[in-house]
Amino acid sequence: MENTVSNFIDDFIKEDLAEGVYDHVHTRFPPEPNGYLHIGHCKALWIDFGTARRFGGICNLRMDDTNPAKEDVEYVDAIKEDIHWLGFDWDDRFFYGSDYFEQTYEYAVELIKKGLAYVCELSADQFRDYRGDLTHPAVSPYRDRPVEENLDLFERMKNGEFPEGRMTLRAKIDLASGNFNMRDPVLYRIRYIEHHRQGTKWCIFPMYDFAHPIQDAIEGITHSLCSLEYEDHRPLYNWVIEHVSVPSHPRQIEFSRLNINYTVMSKRKLRKLVEEGYVSGWDDPRMPTLCGLRRRGYTPESIVAFCEGNGITKVSGIVEYDFLEHCIRDDLNKNADRVMAVLDPVRLVLDNYPDGQTETFEVENNPEKPENGTRSVAFSKNLWIERDDFMEVPVPKYNRLYIGGEVRLKGAYIIKATSCEKDETGRVTVIHADCDLASRGGNAPDGRKVKGTIHWVDDNTAVEAEVRVYANLFTDPAPDAADKNFLDYLNPDSLKVLTGCKLEKSLGEAKPGDKFQFMRLGYFCADSKDSAPGHPVFNRTVTLKDSWAKKAK
Repeated sequence: MENTVSNFIDDFIKEDLAEGVYDHVHTRFPPEPNGYLHIGHCKALWIDFGTARRFGGICNLRMDDTNPAKEDVEYVDAIKEDIHWLGFDWDDRFFYGSDYFEQTYEYAVELIKKGLAYVCELSADQFRDYRGDLTHPAVSPYRDRPVEENLDLFERMKNGEFPEGRMTLRAKIDLASGNFNMRDPVLYRIRYIEHHRQGTKWCIFPMYDFAHPIQDAIEGITHSLCSLEYEDHRPLYNWVIEHVSVPSHPRQIEFSRLNINYTVMSKRKLRKLVEEGYVSGWDDPRMPTLCGLRRRGYTPESIVAFCEGNGITKVSGIVEYDFLEHCIRDDLNKNADRVMAVLDPVRLVLDNYPDGQTETFEVENNPEKPENGTRSVAFSKNLWIERDDFMEVPVPKYNRLYIGGEVRLKGAYIIKATSCEKDETGRVTVIHADCDLASRGGNAPDGRKVKGTIHWVDDNTAVEAEVRVYANLFTDPAPDAADKNFLDYLNPDSLKVLTGCKLEKSLGEAKPGDKFQFMRLGYFCADSKDSAPGHPVFNRTVTLKDSWAKKAK
């Protein structure tokens, strides 16, 4: 087992191995293929696959497709891609919950024959009315039906003789239980809906609480790791395992879910955002989906580091989005090459620089990684700089370019602004400056100190690009709260599309997914869907400012 900080799941597993309850570790990740995986699922799959890896065990991938209402092969393929992207693999152990429909049905028949399940005809409204409360037990007038009658009705349910909602199969456990999950829970319901793999073969479908333990047992799972909302369902999980003749006895262990502020984790709500056009798709870079984060420029290493940083606990809480940004910023700071890009360009003319002359500077790609080498950056009389890097009349403590003031052009020369041109609206269109031709490399020959340093792009070789600047999708830190309509808190400024941006020449050759630090601006990546030769598109992954790191200190 690899060295790692211990957690309560590992402690339980160590106990089981030491006591001989199991002699190996076998976990599973069971996503429902009704949407794309999001950052919350990432914690679960990291725990499932990572726990097996730490103990030298194996982890299955099983699609929980017992509810066919919203399931689709598109989601199956996307889930596989996301898991591989994060660095995990299931080898040849890929399954569907629907693979076990026949066996699950036979186990239900076994329960009926044992007098532990019965067909109930309560409607949904009656079921709620008869559920009782903490001082009154639930009621079902059908609980004492003879076994043969239950067997007959259940088979007729399977054969499609009854309308949807007319009957259910319920476990016979304890109508007075303080745990309402044990008050004769529904095991099967009638649904006339086409299944994405089984077609119309089945019109009855098992409930997750019945199918899940059976699937785990059939696959030989030793430790069924679930999020904390299944803790109250564990007695039912164990009841099913103990009362049907499954080949193994898994152990369910629960952990807290991952919740992040300024976003929503409900697949239903994420689907609404997609289907009603509030975002461009499941892979919109503002979405918390893994494909959205990947398109925005997040790396698998940063997301795994985020999961590791949050740890494995039983305590529910909200994680700051700032910490997720800290993790990607930390990774890209080590690995992303530094380049120059101007997002809101204004022309800079160096009046005393020789006309027609071009020179190049060798620039280190990444100071953190000398092995990444250097690149040549062109320089000439006409350049582009950020509009925010110039003021005619500076405010106090302004260390950038202004009329009469000096700044250093990153890695090139020291310049002094002399004048500017404006259009009819008063907007600056051209800045004129003189270049200290003896300061090549940015060092003043007379030793004078120049405080400001700004980046620039050569006009002759500049690549024009579209840059998309993203912010949180929601303005409220808890848009998912039960008393709120999350759509009321959509951030109208969550996406700003900048056109006419000027990028240094090397970025014209960037491939989709390539990541860079735009000096002084943040970390960006070439968009994996829209970027193309002749039309580069870059997404801002994260700013340079690290709010979480400051809070942590």
